[in-house]
Amino acid sequence: MNINLHIEQLILEGLPLTRNDRAVVQAAVEAELARLMTERGLGPSLQAGGAMPSMSAPGLQLTAGSTPAQMGQQIAQAVYGGIGQAEQGK
Repeated sequence: MNINLHIEQLILEGLPLTRNDRAVVQAAVEAELARLMTERGLGPSLQAGGAMPSMSAPGLQLTAGSTPAQMGQQIAQAVYGGIGQAEQGK
């Protein structure tokens, strides 16, 4: 099964990230989303394909010492959680 995910825009407000940090966060988000979708798959309504024009992910708390890679992993987990919530009709 091939899964293609396109995120046009990911808005991260209030994160003190440098240009270099942004690339690390992006790579971590991509890697963690790939891992989660590979291990857990997608809900039934997205398995046949589909698009979501927008979604809200659950809030997350980042600690002051979080690295950009850790931030990316947490962001990906929140995005995946948002897809799961949409799957359940929440």
